[in-house]
Amino acid sequence: MSLRLFDSASRTVRELTPLRPGHVGLYVCGATVQGAPHIGHLKTAIGFDVLVRWLRRSGLDVTFVRNVTDVDDKILAKSAEAGVPWWAWAHRFEREFTAAYDALGVLPPTYEPRATGHVTEMVELMTRLVDGGFAYATGDGDVWFDVRAWPRYGALTNQRPEDLPEDDDAPAGGKRDPRDFALWKAPKPEEPESAAWPTPYGRGRPGWHLECSAMARRYLGESFDIHGGGRDLRFPHHENELAQSSAAGDGFAALWMHAGLLNVNGAKMSKSLGNFLLVSDVLAQARAVVVRYALTAVHYRSTLEYGDDTLADAAATWERLAGFTARATERAGSVPAEEVRAAPLPDAFAAALDDDLNVPAALAVVHEHVRLGNVALAEGTPDEVRTALVAVRAMLDVLGLDPVQWAGAGDDSRARRALGTLVEAELEVRAAARAARDWPAADAVRARLAAAGVVVEDSPTGARWTLTED
Repeated sequence: MSLRLFDSASRTVRELTPLRPGHVGLYVCGATVQGAPHIGHLKTAIGFDVLVRWLRRSGLDVTFVRNVTDVDDKILAKSAEAGVPWWAWAHRFEREFTAAYDALGVLPPTYEPRATGHVTEMVELMTRLVDGGFAYATGDGDVWFDVRAWPRYGALTNQRPEDLPEDDDAPAGGKRDPRDFALWKAPKPEEPESAAWPTPYGRGRPGWHLECSAMARRYLGESFDIHGGGRDLRFPHHENELAQSSAAGDGFAALWMHAGLLNVNGAKMSKSLGNFLLVSDVLAQARAVVVRYALTAVHYRSTLEYGDDTLADAAATWERLAGFTARATERAGSVPAEEVRAAPLPDAFAAALDDDLNVPAALAVVHEHVRLGNVALAEGTPDEVRTALVAVRAMLDVLGLDPVQWAGAGDDSRARRALGTLVEAELEVRAAARAARDWPAADAVRARLAAAGVVVEDSPTGARWTLTED
């Protein structure tokens, strides 16, 4: 195939050569379900969604694995603070992530494993590392990867071990070297007993890095084609994954892809700066397909500078695309989805996506064909209009943006269902805060929803919510 992708490990653009002809194995680090999804999460998800769609449109069979980290320090801390079981807290936010993916048209993965469902595989991998001399137990349940025992540590991010910062994944007690990272963590006295599993080294729970190595191997084998995630995961998470899997004798990922991050009003998204945008906030402001367009239009490796005009600009562009599609369909008749997905794509569009998924260049081809389609509407025959319509829809379908499919799927109702899931989860937090007489926390939830255009009214049967009128 002719797809070329930027490999974060070699820092070069490389042609993708599947390890097994006709098949691509892809692992993308998914959500740590400690809280509600924000639009940064969805930017990464949509970037890899376009990759999956393009691979499949190119005739490849794709096994796409996106994990769920459903136990970690923050999940345990936040659930304890809220007074709910950790597994219930994790499940609630896993549902919110699923609702957000669905609302924005992100295709489901082939497999979506939870960390807690793969403890057996993690213990097996950890045991291989201990037996091979690349990890050690301290006798209290903690197991550490020995960075000094693996001479290629730092290869992914091109760093020398002596220049790396200390690992902050767990307390340093018992570690041989400050840079060693946790494979397994002994339970803390305040943590629930249900968040620990027995191992030959004592009870405990997995370290974050161990989870992904074990699950990738379970579903994709010792070696697979692509490992992806957000740019912020390159170090230490992906560096540590590569080290432990390689030390255990696995080939692991042949190519690494990292998506750019998202800034809001010129700054990194942060709750402390007041520019933290939950998906529920954004869906209250704009149609789901408009949000999808805004997050799709930037190159996956670029940082998206999200500002006051982002959604307005995306909405205006989307109306041009959807408007042409509607007018062309009226003139030339409807086109079945099967015909759209089988239609040949313009060479320039395919070349753009083959060039490291250059979506901005691909969209330029789409807009040129819309221009030609509008000329055909004014001066051409119905057949000429139909040709332009099929080309535009076929290209947009690859990007998850076919206007006919969005209209058929009920964009507004889908977004409303997703928004309902997200808002109801916020109201659960508010109800728990009220029950605990934590009035500032309850008021903060109400204020956050109000800022997103959601009005909350209390009644004898519970809280009700509505959207403010534009």
